[in-house]
Amino acid sequence: MKFTLLGTSGSAGLPQIGGPDGRGDWGRTDPNEPRNRRTRTSIVVQTAENKNILVDTSPDLRMQLTSCGIGRIDAVIYTHAHADHVAGIDEVRILNRIMDAPMPCYGTEALWEELKRRFGYAFKPHNGGFFGRPVLHDHIVAPGEAFEVLGTAILPLDQDHGYSRSLGLRLGNAAYCTDVVRFDDTAFATLQGLDLFIVDCFTPAQDHPTHAGLPTVLSWVERLKPKRTVLTHLGPDMDYRTLCNTLPSGIEPGYDGMVLEV
Repeated sequence: MKFTLLGTSGSAGLPQIGGPDGRGDWGRTDPNEPRNRRTRTSIVVQTAENKNILVDTSPDLRMQLTSCGIGRIDAVIYTHAHADHVAGIDEVRILNRIMDAPMPCYGTEALWEELKRRFGYAFKPHNGGFFGRPVLHDHIVAPGEAFEVLGTAILPLDQDHGYSRSLGLRLGNAAYCTDVVRFDDTAFATLQGLDLFIVDCFTPAQDHPTHAGLPTVLSWVERLKPKRTVLTHLGPDMDYRTLCNTLPSGIEPGYDGMVLEV
């Protein structure tokens, strides 16, 4: 499998809106380092059958797909219903046109209840012809219950996201775990034996109320011992070059457009 990190930022992107000249607030990151320019967190998984599975529809989806040269999506998995992970849902309209079919999408029952309240038009039946709106075909999945997408087996795990829950995803010997502040013992058991661990790391020090900080992530890595760990959902205090120079061997910051193969 091949993983393309479409976006690696927190919910506000980087730079955030504002700054002394109105051209962006870079926090404690270096604006001259291109890999500090980050869009909202999302990935594409390319399967052995060359199918593209998108994880989350971020507000930056159009720019992400065109920048990474990904011209088709075959299915979508949603980790949770926060705006930085779903607000690009209208971009699915173009993806519908490319595949000429409703988009198969996977998420928890609670997620679909929320999205149908906010984006009800995307779930109305499609009666053929031109796709003038996004059309999603929803499939319910549950933590701990493996499911298959386009021939690829996926095991979702329940994650503590502070004030809510999110889904982590294990795909073979790789895992994608964004928007998490704590794992329980069941999650740790699910994450044993990884070759690749893509994981939320929002702050350089203490945990954010809803996201893990670097000391917590380092403790997870010590416990799980994955072969390679890549940090995502990086906050405005997470400078790319500083992280490269200080992280232990086997751990590295992700960046928009990064490609990882397993």
